[in-house]
Amino acid sequence: MTLTFLGTGTSSGVPMIGCACPVCRSLDYRDKRLRVAVHLAVEGRSLVIDTGPDFRQQMLRAHISRLDGILFTHEHKDHTAGLDDVRAFNFRQQQEMPVYAEPRVLAQLQREFAYVFAEHKYPGVPQVSLHPIADDQQPFDVLGLAVQPLRALHYKLPVLGFRVGDLAYLTDANQLPASTMDQLRGADTIILNALRHEPHISHFSLSEAVAVLEELKPRRAYLTHISHQLGRHREVEATLPPWVRLAYDGLVINC
Repeated sequence: MTLTFLGTGTSSGVPMIGCACPVCRSLDYRDKRLRVAVHLAVEGRSLVIDTGPDFRQQMLRAHISRLDGILFTHEHKDHTAGLDDVRAFNFRQQQEMPVYAEPRVLAQLQREFAYVFAEHKYPGVPQVSLHPIADDQQPFDVLGLAVQPLRALHYKLPVLGFRVGDLAYLTDANQLPASTMDQLRGADTIILNALRHEPHISHFSLSEAVAVLEELKPRRAYLTHISHQLGRHREVEATLPPWVRLAYDGLVINC
């Protein structure tokens, strides 16, 4: 299994519009962060988790020419706004795009992309098939692949992370129930969000994320959903345990 970090930034991205802080002015490519998303190549399947506003750019940059399915963590725009661009894969592959999400999230997609689901569709709109994740405790099937949903809270909003084999991915969270901690134990690689140093109402801070990881003790961990407030990549990473790294756009890991 190969995971590519398509984007590792928060909802405003890095650099942020109009900001002249040292991070936003940094020339280090690792400090250039599109909105958070990952690509998974696993057992012959090509999957993405979330299609944010930068989805088209991410697909082009990562040279992804085939996509078999999309998993959504939740309904916020920085995770869903690029859904229209799946049209390119519809045209190439001549089939609908399977989309997996909780029923609440699928309903939100149907409202925000109403033209996609209209009875009389405009020619050329995205073609998607909706697959509800009805049980947040049991694995669900993605094209023959077993995926374990991971419940988390984004302030008061329930969101999902996903575990595939020994890899776990969680973003936009600041609370993990005991059941999720149990589901994470034994994972070889954990990816977790770490927004900034200061506490935040809906995201783990850096110290909070590291504390969760130290309790779970994976072999390695990567931090994502990073804002410009966290600091420059090279400076922040130097403060972390050697088995915890900051992810950056374009990073590829084998799991």
